[in-house]
Amino acid sequence: MMQRAIAVVSMWALAFPVSAQLDQISNSEAVSGLKAALEKGAVYAVDTLGRTDGFFGDSRVKIPLPKSLQSAEKLMRTLGMGSTADELILTMNRAAEAAVPEAKKLLVDSVKKMTVQDAKGILTGGDTAGTEYFRRTTQDQLRTRFLPIVKRSTAKVGLAQTYNQYAEQGARFGLVKKEHANLDGYVTEKALDGLYFMIAEEEKKIRRDPVGSASNIIKKVFGAIR
Repeated sequence: MMQRAIAVVSMWALAFPVSAQLDQISNSEAVSGLKAALEKGAVYAVDTLGRTDGFFGDSRVKIPLPKSLQSAEKLMRTLGMGSTADELILTMNRAAEAAVPEAKKLLVDSVKKMTVQDAKGILTGGDTAGTEYFRRTTQDQLRTRFLPIVKRSTAKVGLAQTYNQYAEQGARFGLVKKEHANLDGYVTEKALDGLYFMIAEEEKKIRRDPVGSASNIIKKVFGAIR
């Protein structure tokens, strides 16, 4: 364990300019700071999105109808069926909000399982290297966990079945992209995109302003590498 910590600190020193502040950071503090930052970003993203209006109320992650169906949406609104389109969009976003809390444990476990090689990639990577680590280590499992929750949410609304029937027909004629032909699959992918987007936003924020973090260890470690 001590050799691993020393290796991480050595990589940290290679990745960032050495400063007097860095000299004051111990091996264990460097590892703890990195893990604390990753976990903080993950928990923030889940808590922010996994509540009412987490998706629906945030234009950055709000799930719209697929682009290949937006012409149909415009027609619906022209024909006075705007409330139908609105209900479907709300249903999609509520389904994503219901699924996201499933991510918290997997994301936290991913931090605990981080290897020295993972740490090197994050430390020498860009502003969202930690987010890419999460995507690489959790995306497939989260997709599997999100899908049944999304299905249960959309099943409560008859519009979901109507969407699938329409989209499947459109896909046969090349009018709708194949990946957009199933509502549950589409919402699941958009929920994942929104989750990783929010983690990335928090990661960039921590790197940019570690002093604003509530954690002393994050302040100390990330403040030293600025």
